[in-house]
Amino acid sequence: MSALLLLLEAYVRLLLHDLFMRGHSFVALYQRVKQFPCAPTSTADSSPEAVCHALDLACALYGKQVLCLQRSAVLLQMLRQRGLPAQMMIGAQKMPFKAHAWVEVHGQVVNDRLASRENFLVLEVC
Repeated sequence: MSALLLLLEAYVRLLLHDLFMRGHSFVALYQRVKQFPCAPTSTADSSPEAVCHALDLACALYGKQVLCLQRSAVLLQMLRQRGLPAQMMIGAQKMPFKAHAWVEVHGQVVNDRLASRENFLVLEVC
């Protein structure tokens, strides 16, 4: 049952993110993400892997494509709510130019196999 609730939470957070972005810019999202509080103590009833899995399923069921920035912002909020010290990384590579966002917990990438500090120059840590 908790996996279903986690999936529902992830789906609702994707919807809320889309609603927020309809009236706000990237700068507003950046400021919002920087202010997501981390619960003072870990109430992690779910592992980072379980949260990532639920978000992956929610993205598959979502009515439109979910890009890395949206996925990372939602995951960051879900993990921090559970007391996990998650950080959203925003990086870029020069050739070919690509920008990317991903989430790390304790320096380990949790939501993306391709993202790493070796592949992308980290421009910002949120």
